[in-house]
Amino acid sequence: MLVFQFPAGLYFCFKAPTDANIFIIMYGVTSIYFAGVMVRLMLVLAPVMCILSGIAVSSTLTTYMKNLDVAHKDKKVKRTDMNYPFKNEVATSVILMMTLFLLTYTFHCTWVTSEAYSSPSIVLAARGGDGGRIIFDDFREAYYWLRHNTPEDTKVMSWWDYGYQITAMANRTILVDNNTWNNTHISRVGQAMASTEDKAYEIMRELDVGYVLVIFGGLTGYSSDDINKFLWMVRIGGSTERGQHIKENDYYTPQGEFRVDKEGSPILLNCLMYKMCYHRFGLVYTESGKPTGYDRVRNVEIGNKDFELDVLEEAYTTEHWLVRIYKVKDLTNRGN
Repeated sequence: MLVFQFPAGLYFCFKAPTDANIFIIMYGVTSIYFAGVMVRLMLVLAPVMCILSGIAVSSTLTTYMKNLDVAHKDKKVKRTDMNYPFKNEVATSVILMMTLFLLTYTFHCTWVTSEAYSSPSIVLAARGGDGGRIIFDDFREAYYWLRHNTPEDTKVMSWWDYGYQITAMANRTILVDNNTWNNTHISRVGQAMASTEDKAYEIMRELDVGYVLVIFGGLTGYSSDDINKFLWMVRIGGSTERGQHIKENDYYTPQGEFRVDKEGSPILLNCLMYKMCYHRFGLVYTESGKPTGYDRVRNVEIGNKDFELDVLEEAYTTEHWLVRIYKVKDLTNRGN
């Protein structure tokens, strides 16, 4: 509803260009532009979209409410009504339609609030085959394990998306988080994730990393995992001088596809991120009638199943494999 009412609100503001209306016009136009550039700026767009939609609804109802006639005794008014014979019927229809829109919008907002905003973001919910609700509590489970099973001064390496959660819930030091402005620092993390184990180990030792945390959705079908974010790690990792050896094209197939099956790039199939996500996954059946190692997000059988980790050891994997934690081995003779 807001999508249709937003331009209508702009129209009504242009009809009466007061200082307040001009401000709202500028706010609305700039907000919708920047929200189109970056999706998270939808939060900036939401207030002005509600304001302009409210103006549109108010102006529309005000206009048509005046056309609701009871009975006119004035002959002049009757002559005017002859040019607009169905004025009362049209006004009634528009008012009923707007009322229906407002009621529908109210029920929609109530449903969205109950489904999307009434549970913490770290607890995921899905519907099973029988329609029952399935709760995935893997994030809290992993952070609880980190808090109680790792040294207090240990450093955890993960992609920046989970930095705040690890700091707040696991009470552990992280390398990058949502407020990290140092692009070089983020780039080093991306370089470690996109490199082979040997090169990644040198970076992890340089950054004094004790544990590495990755998010993996191949078992449950959770699409916002680190494999789907991996190309951004590659791009940011290769954006600095020390990461010039990382080229995004190296992680695509010759046909320009990003694939994790046998047709995938050998560099991708042997990088640290791939190995951390798919370690032991090649032994797991995920769906009936599918081979072992079938990724339910990418809908393919993974291409590299037979490998072991050299510089990391698996420390903890949550119940649904959503969060995987690895400990960096203390290999004193490496990198010297």
